[in-house]
Amino acid sequence: MPAMMLLWGVALVLATAATTYVLHKKLTHGRGPEPDGLFWDLFAGLVVIVPAVLVPSVQWPPAGIIMVFLCVAVAAATFAGSRKVERAHAAEPRRRAGYPDDAARHQSILAQWSRYELDPGRAIDFPAMTDVRAQETAELTRAMREAEYCRVTAGTDYRAAVEHLAEALTAAERAAGVPIPAPR
Repeated sequence: MPAMMLLWGVALVLATAATTYVLHKKLTHGRGPEPDGLFWDLFAGLVVIVPAVLVPSVQWPPAGIIMVFLCVAVAAATFAGSRKVERAHAAEPRRRAGYPDDAARHQSILAQWSRYELDPGRAIDFPAMTDVRAQETAELTRAMREAEYCRVTAGTDYRAAVEHLAEALTAAERAAGVPIPAPR
């Protein structure tokens, strides 16, 4: 009897967790192309959940109450866990508003700076752009580090970090004597 109770308990936990997760996802994010999908998901879950509650209660009546409490606890835990996962996904930096534009600008600034590192002619003409002993260049490297950190870290202001990086690059170029192109 204890082995049977354990088997039904495992089936109840798995079926309740799966059914709760699927129903929560469909009710939150849309039901999908199948109009009866919600009904069939609920039905499939109940096909396992109801016997997992009733069969043990036939053998030992208090088991029914235990199974109902287990079912409710698993459903609540699954719902809370899926909400926590959704919040974590929503906080991912790449899901922020304007992220693609900020990332493109960040890459453009890094490409502009890398010309001073990779082009020997520019490195000779503007050595201060690679010399971190210069205050402006040191600030530029700090701004690069900050922008990269904000790019991958939730709860940071990536746009402000990229703006600071652009300002730091402009200041480093000015200090290194890089000629500013005339406006068109």
